[in-house]
Amino acid sequence: MRTWCLAPAALWLGIFAFLPLGIVVAISLTERGSPMTWAFTLHNYARIADPLLLTIVARSLWTACATTALCLAIGYPLAYFIVQRGPHLRTMLYFLTLVPLWSNSLVLTYAWMVVLRVDGVVDQAARWLGWLETQASLNWLYTPGAVVAGLVYWYLPFMVYPIYSSLEKFDWRLVEAAQDLGASRVTAFFKVLLPLTWPGILAGSLLVFIPALSNFVVPQFLGGAKTALIGNAIQERFLSQPQDWPLGSALALIVILLISLSIWAYFKFAHEGHAVG
Repeated sequence: MRTWCLAPAALWLGIFAFLPLGIVVAISLTERGSPMTWAFTLHNYARIADPLLLTIVARSLWTACATTALCLAIGYPLAYFIVQRGPHLRTMLYFLTLVPLWSNSLVLTYAWMVVLRVDGVVDQAARWLGWLETQASLNWLYTPGAVVAGLVYWYLPFMVYPIYSSLEKFDWRLVEAAQDLGASRVTAFFKVLLPLTWPGILAGSLLVFIPALSNFVVPQFLGGAKTALIGNAIQERFLSQPQDWPLGSALALIVILLISLSIWAYFKFAHEGHAVG
């Protein structure tokens, strides 16, 4: 009876997860052509060793790590601030963090283009504050910093929510006890608060790192060709002419491998943190 209860879930996973994955694996082992040559080959994986593609993979990892680090640097203090407020203000601030999720992602990206372009909001503000000469201009659009800024804005809520949940459940009497025993506020933070909210930090980091690694909309509009990430490379192989589905499938499997490694690291560090706690 229990086996039959699991049958719908197994069928769903088989059709919508394992079958598409199997198709991607099969295509990655074919030769490029029209139609594709269905012959076993690892040539597409060897093509990933091309310096241009390796640069894109490395840039994607760097961008995802930078996005995760900045989301953590902003998200932890923000979650801490929200938790310390009263019930009504806390609820309002909590829902305000949902703002980036209320609008269409493409609309948000275009808004950031307006903010970062020449004569945009940042440029005008810098000129008004006297940081720029009248004839000078500040263009942050189509730079790695613009890509990271857009990704941070997109994914900051996914860092805030797990940390907020950990802080909300935290027993603040532990911090008071540590301070009563002579610990400073900084020591109490690093020795008591931070270790016990470690699960929220890990969960938020995973929720930010995975989509930031494979995002292709933000790099395409805010970064341009010089800051293309692996998601853009996959999109180009599948949609642009000439199409190269085998290489695109191989790149997609590399992304799946990197995501799997990040999930493995999450469980490893979560287990170690639980053991220490």
